[in-house]
Amino acid sequence: MILKLTILTVVGGIIGWVTNVLAIKMLFRPIKPISIPLTNIKMQGLIPKRRNEIARSIGEAVKNELINIDEIIDKLVTTENKTKVMQSIKLRVIQAVDLKIPSLIPSSIKAKLLEYIGEQIDAEAESILDRTIDDLTKKAIEQVDIGQMVTEKIDEFELEKIEEMILKLASTELKHIEVLGGVLGAAIGLIQGIIVLLI
Repeated sequence: MILKLTILTVVGGIIGWVTNVLAIKMLFRPIKPISIPLTNIKMQGLIPKRRNEIARSIGEAVKNELINIDEIIDKLVTTENKTKVMQSIKLRVIQAVDLKIPSLIPSSIKAKLLEYIGEQIDAEAESILDRTIDDLTKKAIEQVDIGQMVTEKIDEFELEKIEEMILKLASTELKHIEVLGGVLGAAIGLIQGIIVLLI
């Protein structure tokens, strides 16, 4: 009687463990569809089979929930950055004008002219820069589709690499699933044994 219970428990544990190992493997394998002879059934791993859908849903999630073009531009276009850009523009314009002014013009007039140009840049540069940033933002929103970029990158990624990464990241959890399958299988085998003996 104890021998029967032990055998059923061990067999149940092995079945449970093997089932979970196969289920984990079948997330990725087979990578390419395999036809089962004499049937119309084709076998393929879950992730390879639904790769495009997974890539598209991740792309949409990144676009809608994680990364937004407006937010990226807001991070880049800070007051400090704008001030640096305006100072750089002012310096370059004044240097360019200074080189172009003929040497015949007296230095006092030249200095006043450069000062006036600097004041005009100070007065107008920020609004011009803001308009330029708005235009660039609109173009970026129209032309750059982050979701599509992410989708394409995932689609280009080798499935073997994805499998390797996931197995590496979740190796502990996947081992727990395998062991749990063995424990549950053993428990079911034991319960079946007890029921068979009672009947």
